[in-house]
Amino acid sequence: MSETQAGTLRITLVRSTIGRPADQGRTVASLGLRKLHSSVERPDNPSIRGMVTKIRHLLEVEELPAVAQPKTKRGAKKTDGAVRSDA
Repeated sequence: MSETQAGTLRITLVRSTIGRPADQGRTVASLGLRKLHSSVERPDNPSIRGMVTKIRHLLEVEELPAVAQPKTKRGAKKTDGAVRSDA
């Protein structure tokens, strides 16, 4: 499962970590959440899902659809369209 196929998760902290075990606070911090009602977008992968599951009672999670990226040829050089003449 690649990141482009899996999509992303929008994770919002809706409950405080005050009075919670320290490992839950560290998990919130590792997701990049700092204040109540702050949101971050993270790739949808098993490690992020595991962290979200551990503190699901503190979060709201929204799945965002995968963004389709235009496919490019590997090794193709991007040019600006200028014609180069070697004389």
